[in-house]
Amino acid sequence: MEKSIIFSGFGGQGALFAGQLLTYAALDAGKHVTWIPSYGPEMRGGTAHCTVVVGDEPIGSPLVRNPDMVVAMNLPSADKYEPIVKENGLLVVNGSLVKRPIHRYDIDAIVIPANDIAQDYGNIRLANVVMLGALLAATELLPLEVVEQALEDHLPERHKRLLPANKAALHEGAQFARTMLPTEDGFRARAEKK
Repeated sequence: MEKSIIFSGFGGQGALFAGQLLTYAALDAGKHVTWIPSYGPEMRGGTAHCTVVVGDEPIGSPLVRNPDMVVAMNLPSADKYEPIVKENGLLVVNGSLVKRPIHRYDIDAIVIPANDIAQDYGNIRLANVVMLGALLAATELLPLEVVEQALEDHLPERHKRLLPANKAALHEGAQFARTMLPTEDGFRARAEKK
């Protein structure tokens, strides 16, 4: 098994942290993994992204043209990455910021109000972990417990006070994805072919 995931959002939304957290969890679970972050003008409010590849065997290339999965935390990310997700892939979209419908009929999509859920836990900056929880519940990438342990082991000391909220947000995102009615075509009715 080898799966590629792109996390993308505005600088400061935590897209890079979500990818890094998945990377640590995969490493801790004995998987092979690569993480390539994008730095630069994104740090000043543009769109930041990172690419994570997780596999059971050594990764041939960390570069990804058509990812298996995308976590799009804002509209520019959804617009950029929806067209390139692999057929039968997964797109997880922050429905709090992306108000348009998903156009692809050949992928699964989870539209989750991540900012709203994060706000319920008192910190909008938890939206990235909410979306990671949804991604994990919709795939067999890693168990939630492995990511919880990675949070405990790798969350910077200055953020340890946020550990319970991060774990709760992770589970809330997973629960949201689980409550979506799966169809024979995936997590939602796909857009009609035109």
